[in-house]
Amino acid sequence: MALEDLYKEVILDHYKNPRNKRPLPGAEFSCSKNNPLCGDEITVNAHVVDGRVAEVTFEGSGCSISQASASMLTEAVTGKTVGEAEDLARDVRGMLGGEVEPSEETFGDLVALKGVVKYPVRIKCAVLSWDVLQDALEDTGDAGVSGEAAGGTRTSASGEAIHALGES
Repeated sequence: MALEDLYKEVILDHYKNPRNKRPLPGAEFSCSKNNPLCGDEITVNAHVVDGRVAEVTFEGSGCSISQASASMLTEAVTGKTVGEAEDLARDVRGMLGGEVEPSEETFGDLVALKGVVKYPVRIKCAVLSWDVLQDALEDTGDAGVSGEAAGGTRTSASGEAIHALGES
C-alpha cells in the first residue's frame, strides 16, 4: 500500500470513528470557531490540571478533514503540558503551511494531515481545530487555569467567543 493511501486511511478512520467527540463536563476551557467557506464548526473542550491537558474533547460538524483533524488533535495533546500542546499546534499549522517538515517520530499519525497541503482550499479545514485549541489554551499558562476560568467569556482576535468555564 502506498504511503499516501495509508494516510488517507488514517484520516478516514478518524472521520468515521472519531475519538473523544463528545461534551466534556467540568472542562475549564471551551472555544468554538467555524469556517464559513465550507461550514465546518468545531468546539474544543479542555480539562487542564497542574499545567497539563488532562483531557480534551471536541464537538461539531463539518467535512471529513476538519472532523478527522479534531479527532487526531484530541489524541495528540492529551497528557501534554499546555506549552507542549501549544507548540504542537504551531508545528501542525507550520506543517500544513509547508513551513515544517514532519517526521513520523515527532508527529505520529498527524503526519497523515500533510497530504492536505496538495489541496490548498482544504488547509483551513485541517487547521481549524488546532486554531481553536490554541485559543482555548491561550490564557492557561504553564501553571494551569487562569483567572478567566471563573466563568468569564473572552473573544478571540477573529471575533469568536471563547468561554472560560469553571466553578462559579
